Amino acid sequence: MTKQLIWLRKNLFSNWYNSLLTIVCLVLLFWVVQGVLIWATTQAQWAVIQANLHLFLVGRYPQNQYWRIWVVFAITATLGVVTAGVFLSKQKFYITKLIAPWLSFIWLLSFPIILWLIGGGFGLPSVSSNLWNGLLLTLLMAAVSIVLSFPIGVLLALGRTSNLPVVHWFSILYIEIVRGVPLIGILFLAQVMLPLFLSADVRLDRVLRAITGLVLFSAAYMAENVRGGLQAVSRGQVEAAKALGLNTLLVVIFIVLPQALRAVIPAIVGQFIGLFKDTSLLSLVGLVELTGIARSILAQPQFIGRYAEVYLFIGLIYWLFCYSISLASRRLEKQLSQ
Repeated sequence: MTKQLIWLRKNLFSNWYNSLLTIVCLVLLFWVVQGVLIWATTQAQWAVIQANLHLFLVGRYPQNQYWRIWVVFAITATLGVVTAGVFLSKQKFYITKLIAPWLSFIWLLSFPIILWLIGGGFGLPSVSSNLWNGLLLTLLMAAVSIVLSFPIGVLLALGRTSNLPVVHWFSILYIEIVRGVPLIGILFLAQVMLPLFLSADVRLDRVLRAITGLVLFSAAYMAENVRGGLQAVSRGQVEAAKALGLNTLLVVIFIVLPQALRAVIPAIVGQFIGLFKDTSLLSLVGLVELTGIARSILAQPQFIGRYAEVYLFIGLIYWLFCYSISLASRRLEKQLSQ
């Protein structure tokens, strides 16, 4: 008997009521899948996706400037492949050992280049942020917010465990206040209240204000995730490092943080995935990201009422990106545990 048959007998057909429940579930699953397939092949009007694919991806970005988006895609794809090859390869070649220490710097250096390509200036035609729509805006907002909220969250976590009263209580107040407010409230405050604290001559872009709200909100939750990892590090290791002559900063950088972050990789990745999906709330504050562009497409006269096709498509996009992040984190966690 093969392993698959043994597994089926042990888990699905171990007794009469488990066998009955398995059969009922299979019948229901077949019924649901059959209905979805019939709808998808005979009733759904997928022309709404084909006709508006460019809107889903880049929104109203000027068509004659699409080459800049392709360059951005080439940069991120190349860096993504190199990063995956460095961290997920089983054999560490000389070139991977040489590149690995510089990867973080290269990624950080790529961000201003990507923003320059998308927004223009310095020799390129400027493209207003009002034209950054669809998946382009969703990915940009998520990536920038993740990059900025992570170090702020780490600093807040360290501040909450600090012995300095001012730093300790400031971190606690910030974390608890922000965690007690819904994200949509933070986004509205960033859009409406933030300009009131600035000079009349300073006008922050709406995209920048939204990023500020996402970063402030996500950093508080990131701090609690990192703090859980800090508590998992044995106190004896800290004392041993100090006994060897390391000061507090070096102990935190080389002893505490690497172990703490490795212990909470699933929680951190879960926070990143949640932040990526939370960008859908930006449509409520006037930004036309992926969900917002879907509402615009549904307002087209020829596609009114095609909610299922549109939202299934953007749901598939969200799932693909979230599952890819989750899969990469599991591979990274497995690699670091060896």
